[in-house]
Amino acid sequence: MNVVLDTTVLVAGLLTPFGPSGEIVRMVSAGELILYVDARILSEYREVIHRPKFNFNKDHINILLDFIKLYGQFVSSLPLKNRLPDPDDEPFLEVAIAGKARSLVTGNIVHYPPSSREGIKIYSRSEFLEFFRKVDRDTEQGA
Repeated sequence: MNVVLDTTVLVAGLLTPFGPSGEIVRMVSAGELILYVDARILSEYREVIHRPKFNFNKDHINILLDFIKLYGQFVSSLPLKNRLPDPDDEPFLEVAIAGKARSLVTGNIVHYPPSSREGIKIYSRSEFLEFFRKVDRDTEQGA
């Protein structure tokens, strides 16, 4: 399944590996989810997870970033037709739209007003896991 993860999901997954975000990050690492990114998103991931306040193991973080670069799907996008309240969120939605991602997972749903989504499903971490499990169940039952 193709998804875009905003940085809050990635960071929360590293901070709380046994919570919903941690499960999503593990799903990316296991190849169950294809992460859609562009240079702006990758740069933000790198900048945020290297902040001293998080004190993440640098080697582990670099392995994760290398994994994303190697197995993520790089997408070229166009500017949004309708701007978002926070311009820093725009690359995530732009990539989701351009790549026709199945969903964008965020810790800040209110940052993505329905008028700007252009058909992209925006989920909280818990909502996404529920959605993924339902799709997975439906796929198993259809097989």
